[in-house]
Amino acid sequence: MHFGEPLDEDRWIGMVRLAWEKGVRTFITADVYGLGAADSLLGRALKGVARDSYCLVGAIGHDFYATRRDGAKGYPRFTDPSLRSPREFRSYLRMAAEKSLERLQQSHFDLLLLHNPDRLGYGNETVWEGMRDLAQQGVTHRLGVAPGPANGFTLDLIQCFERFEEVIDWAMIILSPFEPWPGSLALSAAVQHEVRIMTRVVDHGGIFHGDVRPGHRFGPSDHRSFRPPGWVDAAWDKLVQLGPIGERYGLTPLQLACGWTLAQKGVECVVPTLIQEVSDSSKRIEEKLLDLSLVKKVMFSESDLEAIRLIGDNTGCMTLKGANRNHLTEPEPDRWALTPDLEDAGRRWGVDPDRDLAALHR
Repeated sequence: MHFGEPLDEDRWIGMVRLAWEKGVRTFITADVYGLGAADSLLGRALKGVARDSYCLVGAIGHDFYATRRDGAKGYPRFTDPSLRSPREFRSYLRMAAEKSLERLQQSHFDLLLLHNPDRLGYGNETVWEGMRDLAQQGVTHRLGVAPGPANGFTLDLIQCFERFEEVIDWAMIILSPFEPWPGSLALSAAVQHEVRIMTRVVDHGGIFHGDVRPGHRFGPSDHRSFRPPGWVDAAWDKLVQLGPIGERYGLTPLQLACGWTLAQKGVECVVPTLIQEVSDSSKRIEEKLLDLSLVKKVMFSESDLEAIRLIGDNTGCMTLKGANRNHLTEPEPDRWALTPDLEDAGRRWGVDPDRDLAALHR
């Protein structure tokens, strides 16, 4: 995916095996990553490993089978009206799931996520009927939704929980000590509707691994290069402030980040990103994995939990994706108009889009 230094296949497979040996037993892939290459690599890495000894999570939703990549926008969602009608959604979902499993050399997923849905994906009953079919047919044991790739989608996610709570078991959101907003706004709804939360980017772009420091240079295709200028310096200053808290609990920065995130209501899984950075001072990716393998739930005091949140508070730091008051044109794949029904969903959960989801800093 052009993040950091490429790993050769043997080292990559060795990482997966090392993870399993050290007790990391959840492996996540998405069919669009490497256009199926991530599936295939993970399948080879897990070959011969007892299937009941780990959880396999997949993600489908970007149609790279019948389309071309649209530059930085990536591949279109399968629900794009120019690709197919709703009556074809079920067959696409079945095809995509089966092809992913074929590459993985597996018979089923433990969890299958709807990956980066557009507005139609969040709310269309045919989409979720198709996902339900996959669970009923044994293609997956559980179902979920993974908003993205950028941050936001708060009201869309809350309404999705309300409408399809009997289908959705898990949701993957962005949440970490340095990005508590807006993900934390959806946690109460998730708990009420018995949706378990896994959180991605817990490492905050590598900051919590300790080898993305001020002056770090990212490659031209590295998504982190699109963050606002100065974000590394600002995050590093916050990391220094967290130092005394981590020392008090005997935690590395990554363990503190994961521990704080796991302490949030509804969160049961953390998914930091492991990258071999291109730098003479970077940690070996294997060292990062060993750090991750020692993560556990931490009994932080309430005052320390709040202190960490205040240090990392990012409220209003960006324009969010998903439903947006200022979007007045036709829906885009990751941004659309704020509708009355979404505002109603927000009211039910105390989320005011003008107060809680607005960008305060330009």
